[in-house]
Amino acid sequence: MGKQNSKLQPSVLSDLVENTEFNENELQEWYKGFLKDCPNGHLTVEEFKKIYGNFFPYGDASKFAEHVFRTFDANGDGTIDFREFICALSVTSRGKIEQKLKWAFNMYDLDGNGFISKQEMLEIVRAIYKMVGSVMKMPDDESTPEKRTDKIFRQMDKNVDGKLSLTEFINGAKTDPSIVRLLQCDPSGGAQFM
Repeated sequence: MGKQNSKLQPSVLSDLVENTEFNENELQEWYKGFLKDCPNGHLTVEEFKKIYGNFFPYGDASKFAEHVFRTFDANGDGTIDFREFICALSVTSRGKIEQKLKWAFNMYDLDGNGFISKQEMLEIVRAIYKMVGSVMKMPDDESTPEKRTDKIFRQMDKNVDGKLSLTEFINGAKTDPSIVRLLQCDPSGGAQFM
């Protein structure tokens, strides 16, 4: 196999410039860093959980990291390659709000059926609460994952069918700035999100 080239091939680079919000220099820098952390060019779920956990030292981020990993792993092969990594990073860090919301919807839609059930929402909310630990003080109506999930469904499930469509999710998130703060990685909104 040998050592991987630390520069992206021109065809790959032009494809990524076209399909992400990063320029050529940024992509080359991200690629160098990715290969430094993942010399074989792939990131496993265990490696991802370890890296993700460093950002949440006061809680257990492992379950939430698994959900993020699943959403990054676009081809479902159990690893994240550079293309999957940089495309997801582009959406989550520089994407338009609609792109971010669609990405988040896909993370919450655990079975991929195009809807978020209350149970799926609860699974993610529980993972978030474990991740932020006791550091965040939650309002009374959000003091448990169950209460927060109920509140989200009361706000978003407009047709009251017990599941959220992509449209309901996007419209609901746009009317709740705390969800948008989370999607923009704003720590000041950390306790207020889903």
